[in-house]
Amino acid sequence: MLKINNLHVNYGGISAVKGISLDVPQKSIVTLIGANGAGKSTTLRTIAGLVKAASGEIKFLNEDITGKETIEIVKKGITLVPEGRRVFSNLSVLENLKVGAYLQKDGIDEGIKRVFDLFPRLKERSWQMAGTLSGGEQQMLAVGRALMAKPKLIMMDEPSLGLAPLIVNGIFEIIKEINKEGTTILLIEQNANKALKIADIGYVLETGTITMEGKGSDLLQDERVKEAYLGTSKK
Repeated sequence: MLKINNLHVNYGGISAVKGISLDVPQKSIVTLIGANGAGKSTTLRTIAGLVKAASGEIKFLNEDITGKETIEIVKKGITLVPEGRRVFSNLSVLENLKVGAYLQKDGIDEGIKRVFDLFPRLKERSWQMAGTLSGGEQQMLAVGRALMAKPKLIMMDEPSLGLAPLIVNGIFEIIKEINKEGTTILLIEQNANKALKIADIGYVLETGTITMEGKGSDLLQDERVKEAYLGTSKK
């Protein structure tokens, strides 16, 4: 579905992404893991058109989308759940969802129903100002808002960041449910253990370079990954 070939990105005068290549098959969950500053968020922001690539190619459904404007990329079927949630705090839950559907001409009510089915908590708080929600509820809203665009591919940047363990478990269950319904997911997550457990494919990104790739289950058992990202090893 998504194919990145030899992507280079300069960010703030720094070479942030150094010639990475990766594939995201249709209806899969693919995760990028790595330390802060590895280039993970820059990769997603480049796919989304928020950052321009210095060189390389990004293809979505066999169409070159490198350098296209964000609104065009959303129209093609890609949405981003940004790091830090970034909900519109002065708008209600329902208004935030409607903002996510700004390119949709019809099916908005159906989209809202789908989001409320996934997140009953949001339905209960539909008229509450988003800025007064808990961190977990805001994360649910950020995911729901992205779903309102009816994406074929949804990219998630650190969805568990700053959330309590119980809430994190719920978010990962929702990610699996969204994927089960047919949406492809590209996930950035510092909780490498949880990310690799649900991922079909994993990539390890270190200082802008992919150093390892494979099945999520295989990377979960790799001693180098365990030591660097899971805090465990057999040593």
